[in-house]
Amino acid sequence: MEEQSRPQEEKVEDSLFSTPTFQALTIGVPFCVFKLLFGMLALRMGDEQASTSLSAFGWLVIAWASADLLMNLARVSFHLAGQAAPMEYCTIAQAGRLFKRPRLFLAIDTLISFSIICFVLWSGWILRLHQEESYLWYAATTLNLISISAVNIWIELRQRYSK
Repeated sequence: MEEQSRPQEEKVEDSLFSTPTFQALTIGVPFCVFKLLFGMLALRMGDEQASTSLSAFGWLVIAWASADLLMNLARVSFHLAGQAAPMEYCTIAQAGRLFKRPRLFLAIDTLISFSIICFVLWSGWILRLHQEESYLWYAATTLNLISISAVNIWIELRQRYSK
């Protein structure tokens, strides 16, 4: 019985946790939400401080986040259609294709995304989110952290029972 369940467990992991759809919806989209809200906060702060450079930066971040969101949703669409995606999950990883290192550049995007999260938290900008924006932030955080936890539990259980 145990022998029969192993391939099925591996199949679940392969068909869920490592799919472009799972990765885009639980990592990519939440990171896009953080970037979009960061851009909106930069706009808000630029208006308050009458800083055209901060406002311009905010618009740049919003454009970047929007492009990344479209790329993630396209990856989901291609995956669900059973086709290989012609693009990466985000613009930075897409640029990494030029150097034949898209996964390295994806990791850099992840570092930047986590840095944005830390900046928004530690700068106090998080308090400037409107209630609806806060709910988006909470939802993105919850989705991202719970999915990471679920994957880690699955990996641990799989390693334990594959011995």
